[in-house]
Amino acid sequence: MAIYGIFKAINGIVNAIHGILKAINAIYGIVKATNDINNAIYGNFKAINDINNAINDINNAMNGIFKAINSIYGIINVIYSLTNSINGIYSLKNSINGIVIVIFVLNIFSKNM
Repeated sequence: MAIYGIFKAINGIVNAIHGILKAINAIYGIVKATNDINNAIYGNFKAINDINNAINDINNAMNGIFKAINSIYGIINVIYSLTNSINGIYSLKNSINGIVIVIFVLNIFSKNM
């Protein structure tokens, strides 16, 4: 009977050790799950950061497009100004031609008088 009691006690100790190991394993599982949750949260923040970076890149590209459009408007304004200058030169030429004709006509009239 005493030997049976000793084996039963040893079995109880083994079962207790087994329970302790299971508890340690459960704690390890909790720590691993917590780590996985932290990694998932970090991954979400990283994804949000990547999305923000992509939005910034799009904004920078749009700013570049608007600057290019403004440059095109600037070129159009320069061409418009050049056209006005050329028209002014033609008007000046026509005025000079008119003055030359008036002088020519006045010259003819003055010779006839």
